[in-house]
Amino acid sequence: MTDGVTIGRAAAFAGVTVKTVRHYHKHGLIDEPRRDGSGYRRYGSADLLRLVRIRTLAAAGVPLAEIGPILDADPDRFAAALVDVGRRLDDRIDDLIARRDMLQRLAGGDRALLPDRVLAKLDRVAAEFGFTPDDVTMAREGLVLIRALVPEGFDDYISRVERGLDDPRYASLIRRMWRAAEWEPDDPRIGELATALADHCLAHPELLPVPAGLRARTDAAIRYSLLSQHGQEQKPAWTRLAALFEASMRAAGNDILAGRPVS
Repeated sequence: MTDGVTIGRAAAFAGVTVKTVRHYHKHGLIDEPRRDGSGYRRYGSADLLRLVRIRTLAAAGVPLAEIGPILDADPDRFAAALVDVGRRLDDRIDDLIARRDMLQRLAGGDRALLPDRVLAKLDRVAAEFGFTPDDVTMAREGLVLIRALVPEGFDDYISRVERGLDDPRYASLIRRMWRAAEWEPDDPRIGELATALADHCLAHPELLPVPAGLRARTDAAIRYSLLSQHGQEQKPAWTRLAALFEASMRAAGNDILAGRPVS
């Protein structure tokens, strides 16, 4: 009677493929078995037991690089190693759940890119100001840009906007600004609105549309330009409004980006 079985039978008995057994050999997880007189490898019961253990640990999520030391460890170290692997699997599960939740949120568009409290505030403001769906999308995209370009100043920016909207005068100007998006670029009301916005921001500099932390960046001008240009392509009136607003601020001696009087 021949002692041991071929690699094909060993793989079948262990519930893996021949390729997998060879992969285990390559990683040093199981020693090459002896060969018979014809040069074929012969796997004994100890080899089969080792293969089953390797397959089980691999299926449980243990990295191949860690399986060898685990199998060769004493019982206490074996148990401790499995606890450690289990802890890492828990972390992976938590990460996968978070990824799944993010995918579900992304089904609603870029709402997944903003905190729930900000979305709730935006929804309330949109209802109060009579925003169209396109307005809401544009406002949300602007907030996403602020959070991406100046993450350290995002929370402060949201807080300042919230406080500003409690001011009836500021809220009225913001309503007019959104209505101005539909005006013609040469509408004389744009100049009047730009002046009114500048006057209010000069009196209340904390309302300037510059997130905290932006001025400290070496590429502040580039980031500010990306933020200020948002929506102007779709709303040409806003391009003129922004230019006139900044010009009014400079004329009054205030450099918006520098946050200090113009010398």
